[in-house]
Order: sequence, then C-alpha cells, then structure tokens
Amino acid sequence: MTSSHRLRRLPALPVVAAAVLLAAAGCSSTDATASVPVPSPPSAEAALCGALHEELPETVAGLGRSDPEPGSDLTAGWGDGAIVLRCGVPRPPAMSDEEALGAEVDGVGWLTEPREGDGPRFTSTSRKAYVEVSLDERFAHDASPLTDLAPAVKKAVPPSL
Repeated sequence: MTSSHRLRRLPALPVVAAAVLLAAAGCSSTDATASVPVPSPPSAEAALCGALHEELPETVAGLGRSDPEPGSDLTAGWGDGAIVLRCGVPRPPAMSDEEALGAEVDGVGWLTEPREGDGPRFTSTSRKAYVEVSLDERFAHDASPLTDLAPAVKKAVPPSL
C-alpha cells in the first residue's frame, strides 16, 4: 500500500455549538500513566470507536502499543504517550477556520493543529466520529504515524454524508 499525503485548506464549516467549544480539550501528555481525558460521545459514535479500537495496529511509527490510563475503547497509545488517539471527541473549533490546514493520508482527511512546545494534533474530518491523534515533540514535523492509523480509521469509521 502506498501512502498519499496532501496539505490543503479545509473548507469553511458551520459554527459549532458552545457546548462543543467548551469540550474540545486535547491530550498533550507524554506519560502513558498520566490521565488522558476519555471522550463521551453519543452511543452511535461510541460504537464506531469500539470498532476502531479493534482495528488499531499494535505498532505505529515503529512504536509499540501502550494505552494511556484510564483504559478505554475510546483511547489508545503507542510509545509511552508519544502517540495518543482519542475517538469520539467533539468537533474542533479550528474546523470552522478558513485558514486551517488539513492533510489527506491514504483516503482519510485530517485537520492539522500545531501545538506550542509539543508535536501536532490531527483530527479526522468528514467521518461519522471524530478521531484525534496527538503526537509528542519528536513528531513536530512528521505526520507519518497517520499512515499507520488511516487504514483502521477508514475501515471502522465511515465517512459522514
């Protein structure tokens, strides 16, 4: 399988409800034993996240699986917190920003958000559940972990209509 990466501007999207704006906290911890906020998606999204959990690879970017605490089908990790995935997160406010950058990796679109003093955060776009992937500083200029995660997202979380 070959991977395709394209940076592009995200299309303008409607404004998000205030409750979603308040709930859009991400994980920036690099310690796998640290507490990672577990999302609270609606049941239909939680079911998709459960299916995604079953499809996730044992290694990402050469790093072994090391899920964060508390254990949940809505979270996963690799490399002792170097890569942290949360499924069922709220729609990020940045998706409404016409200047936001996105990437497409193997058929999955991702919003790209740089983070001060850390690696980027990516959130899937146009899927029935939002999947967030936070990378630590060693991935500051490297989105290659998405190549390992995209097939599972594509298989388990269908595109939104």
